[in-house]
Amino acid sequence: MIDPKKRISLRLAAMAAMALTLVGCGKKEEPAAPTVAVPASAAASKPEPLKIAFAYVGPVGDAGWTFAHDAGRKAVEAEFGDKVKTSYIENVPEAADAERVIRQMVSEGNKLVFGTTFGYMDPMMKVAADEKGVKFEHATGFKTADNLRTYDSRTYEGAYLAGIIAGAMSKSNTLGVVGSIPIPEVIRNINSFTLGAQSVNPKIKTKVVWIGKWFDPPKEGEAAQSLINAGADVLFQNTDSSAVLQTAEKNKKLAFGWDSDMSAYAREAHLGSAIINWGPYYKKAVQDALDGSWKTHQEWWGVKQGAIDMVSISDKVPAEVKAKVEAAKAGLKDGSFHPWKGPVVDQAGKTVVEKDKMPDDKFMLGINFYVKGVDGKVPSGDKK
Repeated sequence: MIDPKKRISLRLAAMAAMALTLVGCGKKEEPAAPTVAVPASAAASKPEPLKIAFAYVGPVGDAGWTFAHDAGRKAVEAEFGDKVKTSYIENVPEAADAERVIRQMVSEGNKLVFGTTFGYMDPMMKVAADEKGVKFEHATGFKTADNLRTYDSRTYEGAYLAGIIAGAMSKSNTLGVVGSIPIPEVIRNINSFTLGAQSVNPKIKTKVVWIGKWFDPPKEGEAAQSLINAGADVLFQNTDSSAVLQTAEKNKKLAFGWDSDMSAYAREAHLGSAIINWGPYYKKAVQDALDGSWKTHQEWWGVKQGAIDMVSISDKVPAEVKAKVEAAKAGLKDGSFHPWKGPVVDQAGKTVVEKDKMPDDKFMLGINFYVKGVDGKVPSGDKK
């Protein structure tokens, strides 16, 4: 007979063993928490977009110069998406106020600033000297700094192409040009337009009326009317609105769009538009800033780089004239042709480019005289 105390001890031991067994059998193994791989791009903070500002001399709706620059800005946004953030201020005068606006752009965190007219040159130089951490780009200027470079389009190529058409279409042998500011850029375009016209019609003469502004539709219209009254039957311009073209249409004359396609503004008068496409250069400049390859230098792009073209040529223009335009464009693209290929003679009869010679960019940038066939004198004014 088992001792009662021993029986109790055995029962307690059995109960303890059963409890341990039940605990062991009832416990569920919890699965290990899954390991989530975090992409390096998500782990790192997303880089801030490059802030870019554009200073415009006119309104974005001018249908010409500023409209073309703003189309280039939009091309940047389409190309780079959320890598960039762009903004602009329009109607910034070519005066002391330009410096204030450019400094404002810097204070707002913009690290790349484009100034889109010649008159911003000195204000941009001042701000660039104080803001070494910002990159500046100046259109049509010639002064540079470590953080300021210049860019331009070879608008004289578009002017020459327009001239080919104008020379063929004029019945009076008199062309008219509405000029803005008497700087080499504009004088070069007037001369190139004349040379293009004379290439198909040696009898061509060109009259010029200067208005002293880039954008002033009423003055542009008045100047165009005075040229028509003086016998011009085909008009050209180096101003920014469509007023010259519209004035030509009211008078049943012919004219060109400038900087942008202006065909919609005066379909009967419109012979073609010499346009600027700023998109290719703006995309390159922004890419340079993004990848760290941005360096100061001077860029001058034309037909070859897709920056200049003659578009929307009217059905009024004969096929053989269109073919001459296309041949000139092809030569500009491959470098076999230059609008100023000699001989070129100035008003005084002096040969400024020898026969069969092609002038270099230094010569082209310094033009401050009229070629033979342009009436009047070059007004005094700022020269490049």
